[in-house]
Amino acid sequence: MKSGMRWVGYGLALAAVVLSVILATRFGRDPGLVESPLIGQPAPEFTLPSLDGEETVSLTDLRGDVVVVNFFASWCLECRLEHPDLVASSDTFGPTGVTFVQIGYQERPQDSSAWLDDVGRSDHTLYLHDPGSRTAIAYGVFGIPETFFIDPDGTVVGKIIGEADALTIGATIDAIKRGERPGQSVTGNTQQRPDS
Repeated sequence: MKSGMRWVGYGLALAAVVLSVILATRFGRDPGLVESPLIGQPAPEFTLPSLDGEETVSLTDLRGDVVVVNFFASWCLECRLEHPDLVASSDTFGPTGVTFVQIGYQERPQDSSAWLDDVGRSDHTLYLHDPGSRTAIAYGVFGIPETFFIDPDGTVVGKIIGEADALTIGATIDAIKRGERPGQSVTGNTQQRPDS
């Protein structure tokens, strides 16, 4: 009887260990860090209004340029930290056939616009609003900031998760101009919502 109970105890302990390993390796992973299925695929099309609502911008109209699409929000600390690097990169690469697009994420356009008035804008960046977060959903945005790089043919060839600095942005653009596909990199933390 004691031997049978001992084997039951061993079996339960083994089951607990196996369950712990499964939880730690699969369910404990941050789903935002999973490789984007968009890499190597055509970029999801969008037509979005500018933050001031005066014009609309379609991704199709930007074909032929390298396009850098960044999702941001006024409540995102990492977005505030990376913003000067985005502005500097846009000012540097904008005149060379690179279009920067920043899309407000899950907030009112007036909040995004007021934040940009505070932190600064680039004349070479298009600032857009994403009603209903449809574009963010199409791009699989899990947390912000997230930055996507689209080659001149309209294929997503790179993605940065987290705060991106000017050096990383520039190196990614240079790689794309050489015909490379930089893939995905994680450079910092992201926020999913204002209270996270």
